[in-house]
Amino acid sequence: MRVLIVDDEAMIRNVLKEYVEFEGNEAFEASDGMQAVKLCKENDYDIILMDVMMPMLDGFSAVKEIHKNKDIPVIMLSARGEEYDKLFGFEMGADDYVTKPFSPKEVMARIAAVTKRHKAGAAGQKREIEKFEGLEIDMKGRNVYVDGQKLELTPKEYELLFYLVKNKGIALSREKLLSDVWGFDFYGDDRTVDTHIKMLRSNLKEYRKFIVTLRGLGYKFEA
Repeated sequence: MRVLIVDDEAMIRNVLKEYVEFEGNEAFEASDGMQAVKLCKENDYDIILMDVMMPMLDGFSAVKEIHKNKDIPVIMLSARGEEYDKLFGFEMGADDYVTKPFSPKEVMARIAAVTKRHKAGAAGQKREIEKFEGLEIDMKGRNVYVDGQKLELTPKEYELLFYLVKNKGIALSREKLLSDVWGFDFYGDDRTVDTHIKMLRSNLKEYRKFIVTLRGLGYKFEA
């Protein structure tokens, strides 16, 4: 495993590094939260040991920032063992919480338990991916990527694209799209569909070609 150890105390980093490497893992170090965020943007890690009280950026804020881009399990390390601090840590995305002073052997046991749970959870959450050339659509995660870049679509654009993809190859009238995507009680007309299709195509760039216009009827997704 690749383990990132984040603590402003060099002695604690050295002790944990020794134990992590003794178990046959790779250990990497950061002395503050800002450095940890930077390292996580540039590299991949299997787990993070994150101190709470650090200069530049505290551990809680660092975890929140890291989890915006990557799903890496985190064990918080802190001298503050109050229930409030632990609950706050879990709310920020921590997977476990170890109070200082701690036994390095206990930390290693926690690492094994957390990574095992995380791998099991990842295996149980298989993504349903639809891929058409450089257009990738994560149907369950509700994410869309064009040539590896994540698109920021409006909620209705997401719904419209997912509906078209789920019914790929099927001719869909504007009335059908209005009733199934906007709902029966939506007050609007066919131009609503055309406007959203236009915006969606603009976001999809060269892959707009997959949304085919059917003259006098509506649209279909064809790849």
